[in-house]
Amino acid sequence: MDDERNRGHEQTVIEMPAPTAWPMLMAVGLTLSFAGLVTSVAVTIVGIVFTIVGIVGWFGEVLPVEHTESIAVTPALEVPRAKVAVAYLEVGEMGHRAVLPLEIYPYRAGIKGGIAGGVVMAALAVVHGMILHGSPWYTINILAATGMADLANANAATLSSFIPSAFIVALVIHGVASILIGLLYGVLLPMAPRYPAFFAAIVAPLLWTGLLWASLSVINPVLDARIEWRWFILCQIAFGAVAGYVVDRTEKVRTLQHLPFAVRSGIESPGIMRERIEREPEK
Repeated sequence: MDDERNRGHEQTVIEMPAPTAWPMLMAVGLTLSFAGLVTSVAVTIVGIVFTIVGIVGWFGEVLPVEHTESIAVTPALEVPRAKVAVAYLEVGEMGHRAVLPLEIYPYRAGIKGGIAGGVVMAALAVVHGMILHGSPWYTINILAATGMADLANANAATLSSFIPSAFIVALVIHGVASILIGLLYGVLLPMAPRYPAFFAAIVAPLLWTGLLWASLSVINPVLDARIEWRWFILCQIAFGAVAGYVVDRTEKVRTLQHLPFAVRSGIESPGIMRERIEREPEK
């Protein structure tokens, strides 16, 4: 045993390139040569001299015979291999799924929520027009003015009248926007699992209302002057509350993010199927 240890500590001599300062001198010379371009010609001359001396000295170190030195090394002891099991991170452990939810709402939940919220918002918009302007068409025509530039400059009498083309434009704008925001709710609400109602009814409506309030004066100043923001905020909160309620009442579906890429791609094999069975507990 002692003989084996002694053999393990036997020193071996190897030849290594001898240390040299010539490369450093050449680098200093090059630096001074370029520094002289912005300082003085004398600096450049000194730098060129250092560079030439460094190159000559460096070549002298390797030609005709490379300068070497003997280094005594001790072979490292062989470390026995040990098998260590890898600990896999379980789903939901350490909060690594706090941002990416394991369950989401289906797309139809967002569409239903958007339609429901859009109906409530439209009803409030009609009430707003009847109370403040004596016509249910005023708010509808104001919404249509976002896509009809000539309507944005119309007087109050025109905005209070029924205009078929404006009604169609307002219906399309309102319907598309409501469904898109409803789909956005379906995506965002699983990321706010603690207070989904507060997020849907207060946070999200105030965020996009603030964004619109800050940008509409630049996009369409005439329309900005016609919007009554208190009613607008009320309509947005009503939309968010109803849409969020409908989305939140829908049953969630599990995502496939915790499954291997091969399984998500639909590739089936004995090994993958066994892994899927292990990771998907029966409901």
